[in-house]
Amino acid sequence: MELAAEIYRETSSMPGSERFGLTNQMRRAAVSVPSNIAEGFGRASRPEFLRFLRMARGSLFELQSHLHIATSLRMIDPHISVNELVAETDRVLQGLIRSIEERESEDQIA
Repeated sequence: MELAAEIYRETSSMPGSERFGLTNQMRRAAVSVPSNIAEGFGRASRPEFLRFLRMARGSLFELQSHLHIATSLRMIDPHISVNELVAETDRVLQGLIRSIEERESEDQIA
């Protein structure tokens, strides 16, 4: 959720003409990451949780793409800490996905 909050802060200074464009898309993708994690956690099975974790990761990649566009258009600072948050979030998601996949494999073997 820290990532979503940081995106809201960073996009608040973007041009008003982007309010319904890139700003909105960045905010939506950023909020989608923790929302998918939470929704997946609330599901009754590991496969469902995995599916939602992968959707969260897809939203994270979408956000990363939007950040590159906003940076190249000089709408946001290329050295902002949000890039580190994106990388950290991806590492955590990858680790969680890998861990759950390994448990699924172990359960199938047993």
